[in-house]
Amino acid sequence: MTQVTPTLDDLYRTILARKGAAPDSSWTAQLLAKGPEKCAEKFGEEAIEAIIEAVKGDRERLTSEAADVLYHLLVMLAARDVPLSDVMDELARRQSQSGLAEKASR
Repeated sequence: MTQVTPTLDDLYRTILARKGAAPDSSWTAQLLAKGPEKCAEKFGEEAIEAIIEAVKGDRERLTSEAADVLYHLLVMLAARDVPLSDVMDELARRQSQSGLAEKASR
Protein backbone atom coordinates (compact mmCIF):
# COMPACT_ATOMS: atom_id res chain seq x y z
CA MET A 1 0.00 0.00 0.00
CA THR A 2 1.25 3.49 -0.86
CA GLN A 3 2.15 5.98 1.86
CA VAL A 4 -0.67 8.53 1.95
CA THR A 5 0.63 11.33 4.13
CA PRO A 6 4.04 11.86 2.46
CA THR A 7 2.38 11.97 -0.95
CA LEU A 8 -0.25 14.48 0.18
CA ASP A 9 2.38 16.49 2.07
CA ASP A 10 4.59 16.62 -1.03
CA LEU A 11 1.68 17.65 -3.23
CA TYR A 12 0.57 20.32 -0.75
CA ARG A 13 4.12 21.74 -0.58
CA THR A 14 4.21 21.92 -4.38
CA ILE A 15 0.85 23.72 -4.40
CA LEU A 16 2.08 26.21 -1.78
CA ALA A 17 5.24 26.83 -3.81
CA ARG A 18 3.11 27.73 -6.81
CA LYS A 19 0.84 30.05 -4.82
CA GLY A 20 2.88 33.14 -5.58
CA ALA A 21 4.03 32.08 -9.03
CA ALA A 22 3.04 33.75 -12.27
CA PRO A 23 -0.33 32.42 -13.48
CA ASP A 24 1.16 31.40 -16.83
CA SER A 25 3.72 29.15 -15.12
CA SER A 26 1.36 26.31 -14.12
CA TRP A 27 -2.25 25.17 -13.86
CA THR A 28 -2.01 25.41 -10.07
CA ALA A 29 -0.77 29.00 -10.24
CA GLN A 30 -3.57 29.88 -12.70
CA LEU A 31 -6.20 28.37 -10.44
CA LEU A 32 -4.89 30.05 -7.29
CA ALA A 33 -4.67 33.40 -9.09
CA LYS A 34 -8.41 33.18 -9.78
CA GLY A 35 -9.10 33.20 -6.04
CA PRO A 36 -10.57 30.93 -3.39
CA GLU A 37 -14.06 30.99 -4.86
CA LYS A 38 -12.86 29.56 -8.19
CA CYS A 39 -10.78 26.97 -6.34
CA ALA A 40 -13.87 25.91 -4.39
CA GLU A 41 -15.95 25.77 -7.57
CA LYS A 42 -13.36 23.54 -9.25
CA PHE A 43 -13.25 21.27 -6.20
CA GLY A 44 -17.02 20.92 -6.37
CA GLU A 45 -16.93 20.04 -10.07
CA GLU A 46 -14.33 17.35 -9.46
CA ALA A 47 -16.29 15.93 -6.51
CA ILE A 48 -19.38 15.60 -8.70
CA GLU A 49 -17.35 13.84 -11.39
CA ALA A 50 -16.06 11.38 -8.75
CA ILE A 51 -19.61 10.74 -7.56
CA ILE A 52 -20.72 9.98 -11.10
CA GLU A 53 -17.90 7.47 -11.58
CA ALA A 54 -18.65 5.85 -8.21
CA VAL A 55 -22.29 5.38 -9.18
CA LYS A 56 -21.30 3.98 -12.59
CA GLY A 57 -18.90 1.55 -10.93
CA ASP A 58 -15.91 2.41 -13.12
CA ARG A 59 -12.96 1.78 -10.76
CA GLU A 60 -10.32 3.19 -13.11
CA ARG A 61 -12.23 6.42 -13.75
CA LEU A 62 -13.15 6.73 -10.06
CA THR A 63 -9.48 6.39 -9.14
CA SER A 64 -8.58 9.16 -11.58
CA GLU A 65 -11.40 11.43 -10.41
CA ALA A 66 -10.53 10.76 -6.74
CA ALA A 67 -6.98 11.95 -7.46
CA ASP A 68 -8.46 15.11 -9.02
CA VAL A 69 -10.65 15.62 -5.93
CA LEU A 70 -7.69 15.32 -3.56
CA TYR A 71 -5.59 17.71 -5.66
CA HIS A 72 -8.35 20.30 -5.88
CA LEU A 73 -9.10 19.96 -2.15
CA LEU A 74 -5.47 20.81 -1.42
CA VAL A 75 -5.61 23.77 -3.80
CA MET A 76 -8.77 25.01 -2.07
CA LEU A 77 -7.12 24.66 1.35
CA ALA A 78 -4.06 26.56 0.12
CA ALA A 79 -6.26 29.30 -1.33
CA ARG A 80 -7.74 29.86 2.14
CA ASP A 81 -4.43 29.40 4.00
CA VAL A 82 -5.60 26.25 5.77
CA PRO A 83 -2.58 24.04 6.48
CA LEU A 84 -2.92 20.39 5.54
CA SER A 85 -1.51 19.62 8.99
CA ASP A 86 -4.63 21.18 10.55
CA VAL A 87 -6.84 18.82 8.55
CA MET A 88 -4.67 15.83 9.46
CA ASP A 89 -4.77 16.86 13.14
CA GLU A 90 -8.57 17.03 12.98
CA LEU A 91 -8.70 13.55 11.45
CA ALA A 92 -6.40 12.24 14.18
CA ARG A 93 -8.58 13.85 16.85
CA ARG A 94 -11.66 12.17 15.38
CA GLN A 95 -9.99 8.75 15.44
CA SER A 96 -10.14 8.80 19.22
CA GLN A 97 -13.93 8.44 19.19
CA SER A 98 -16.53 6.52 17.28
CA GLY A 99 -17.97 8.04 14.14
CA LEU A 100 -21.43 8.04 15.67
CA ALA A 101 -20.23 9.93 18.77
CA GLU A 102 -18.30 12.42 16.65
CA LYS A 103 -21.31 13.07 14.43
CA ALA A 104 -23.57 13.55 17.47
CA SER A 105 -21.18 16.13 18.91
CA ARG A 106 -21.58 18.48 15.95
